Amino acid sequence: MGEEFKCFRLDGDDEGVAVFTMDRPSARNALGRQMMKEMREALQWAESSSEVRVVVLESAVERVFCAGADLKERATMTPEEAQAFVKGLRDGFSALAAARMPTIAAIEGAALGGGLELAMSCDLRVAGDAAMVGLPETGLAIIPGAGGTQRLPRLVGQARAKELIFTGRRVGAEEALQLGIVEFAVEKGAARDRAVALARSMLDKGPVALGAAKSAIDGGAGLPIEQAMAKERAAYDIVLGTKDRLEGLAAFKEKRKPVYRGE
Repeated sequence: MGEEFKCFRLDGDDEGVAVFTMDRPSARNALGRQMMKEMREALQWAESSSEVRVVVLESAVERVFCAGADLKERATMTPEEAQAFVKGLRDGFSALAAARMPTIAAIEGAALGGGLELAMSCDLRVAGDAAMVGLPETGLAIIPGAGGTQRLPRLVGQARAKELIFTGRRVGAEEALQLGIVEFAVEKGAARDRAVALARSMLDKGPVALGAAKSAIDGGAGLPIEQAMAKERAAYDIVLGTKDRLEGLAAFKEKRKPVYRGE
């Protein structure tokens, strides 16, 4: 599926993990109309498959995760077309953030501008030692327009996000880990393996429970505690009525591994 944005399911011990692979070497995985179209199709495929429980997002292009928006393509657009394209980026990344399953970005090389915004739309991020992340848009007399001004402060705090966006400063994997932009920093070339291992650790968990936990955490973020707790209660009510919850109790009683079916 797709020429620039490919997707497939792993097998064996990793069955249940879907891998999304950006593969546009001629443009360093710059985000253009075609890649965004294929990304939406890949996400729709994953959302519709009961066999997909975790998604790993990676790059097949050496030394780059995603260089951001395709500025050459952008230069051919009218202001109205550019506005529509950025809205498409924003909507696409928001759809990824709202996916029912956990998503993990494996960052090797540069993740700049829209590339970092894409990674921040995932639930978790793993960075190889040579990774470099940043939001350089103010240097082009624009601002991050696909979630960067909102997702970065939620990860690093308001003041630090302002410093990074105002200066366009790029940070490496270790500093990104210290700041909270990524959750794991690993050796160069090991980000994919670490992301898949992280995904594997989720495969024996209840799929509905994973989605409900994600919904509760995301839905309650930034709300007063009373409203946030209401989000948690609503999510808990969802798992109470599942067959998987009964299977978990039965497996515990019978001292065996549960078999969860997402029901």
